[in-house]
Amino acid sequence: MDERFIKRLITNIRCGVCGHPYNPENINILGHSNDLWFLNVFCPNCHSYGLVAAVIKEGKSPEVITDLSREEYASFKESASIGADDVLDIHEFLDNFNGDILHLLGEG
Repeated sequence: MDERFIKRLITNIRCGVCGHPYNPENINILGHSNDLWFLNVFCPNCHSYGLVAAVIKEGKSPEVITDLSREEYASFKESASIGADDVLDIHEFLDNFNGDILHLLGEG
């Protein structure tokens, strides 16, 4: 497995001390045995060091388990992701909403 790929995966982990994400240049691969990888990480924000042991397996993507029909899944799969701005927009809308929720959902 490519070490650059492993480092990129580890950038999704955040520092256990301050919550800052790790940068690829602050991740050192110590070694691996089969699917078990050992890495040394350094947080540039709080200057702490950590040791990461990760099981990283190659292979196919995990099976998606859903209660959607195939058609529903296909239509949503092509949709844009919900972002932080979308969540904030709906929060503000609902915070200021003063009405009938059934009417809002088209059931009233």
